[in-house]
Amino acid sequence: MSRSAKRPGKRPALLLTAGSGVLGLLVWTLLANSGIQGFPGPLSVVERFGTLIGDGTLPLDLLASLRRVLIGFALGVVLAVPVGFLMGWYPAIRGLIEPWLQFFRMVPPLAIIPLAIVLLGIGETPKIFVIFLASFLSSVVSTFQGVVSVDNTLINAARVLGAKDRTVFTGVVIPASTPFILVGMRIGLGASWATVVAAELIAAQEGLGYRMQQAQLYYDLSTIFVQLIVIGLVGLLMDRALLLAERRLTGWQERR
Repeated sequence: MSRSAKRPGKRPALLLTAGSGVLGLLVWTLLANSGIQGFPGPLSVVERFGTLIGDGTLPLDLLASLRRVLIGFALGVVLAVPVGFLMGWYPAIRGLIEPWLQFFRMVPPLAIIPLAIVLLGIGETPKIFVIFLASFLSSVVSTFQGVVSVDNTLINAARVLGAKDRTVFTGVVIPASTPFILVGMRIGLGASWATVVAAELIAAQEGLGYRMQQAQLYYDLSTIFVQLIVIGLVGLLMDRALLLAERRLTGWQERR
């Protein structure tokens, strides 16, 4: 059977996605009408969404959180990729870095927030730092795993054909590691959003997490729902963009 024949059509997938969305709205409506005190329904959340858009609150909060996520995420990935390659390619560097890497992986970035605020203040620096840390730790492990998982047969075949280490690295190792790098980026993106919301809950004057904290004080569940939905939608769009990049960069990889 050909590869194209194995793939499900786009229309069934879209229908399933639409059906899932309708089912989610139905469950949400049922919960709102079930008597849970203060639980907002879809219509009240949509109204609150329009209010926050109209007075400019939501766009400003979204831009603040998005700026922090993009800066921290980009810095984390830019550092993680070369470090992961060095760890995977040179055993000596791996021996020096890996114990520390595994140690910090066991410490949740959220636990670093109080220390970062004490040492770096309450401005943008500690927020970006913890986002950077979350992104870096996710991406570096995935990149390292991608390098060490490269099939030795490919490397040996390249060397038999006369390829030098540099050619092997750029022509074999990097392409074979690309899927791992992009998966690590997707995981790091999710970790970045989780971290920025937590950081804004502790010390911020604007942002989606900050707005949720303020809404909590006044038991404004509609506003909390709006922030949660916006975070989910923006994060989903960013993840889809990375997935599209993955498909374009790894078109040679067989998929189900």
